[in-house]
Amino acid sequence: MDDWREINAEWLQDTAFVASNAAGGCVQMGSMDGQPALSPMELLLASLAGCTGSDVASILQKARQPLQAFQVRVRGKRRQEHPRIYTQIEVEYLLWGSGLDLQTVERAIQLSREKYCSVSAMLEPATNIEFTYRVLPPEAAG
Repeated sequence: MDDWREINAEWLQDTAFVASNAAGGCVQMGSMDGQPALSPMELLLASLAGCTGSDVASILQKARQPLQAFQVRVRGKRRQEHPRIYTQIEVEYLLWGSGLDLQTVERAIQLSREKYCSVSAMLEPATNIEFTYRVLPPEAAG
């Protein structure tokens, strides 16, 4: 069975587009009148962060882990020549919670990376992705 997804990207001006899906979700990308926005390549990193982050959060919640706050930071290094693809990506999970089980956290990250995250599965054949995590005390959550 085919599972097609569709995005419509409408040009606004300059290099700015607004992308929308059938459900009405939308995101602006590119530059317009000097206003800051995410570039398409930054949106790719954001997609990776959201994909793996939702996997890890869901797995930890199902495992009844006391997760109080959670961030996923993603950095990508692009090559200089065109097309300027990412050659290396670093994913860092920051987790806050009292009594988080490290083995459960590691397993959640592994499952996201190896089984569930479609974005990393698309990127990894061509890009080296490094995954790290830090568990921080709950009082440090902001």
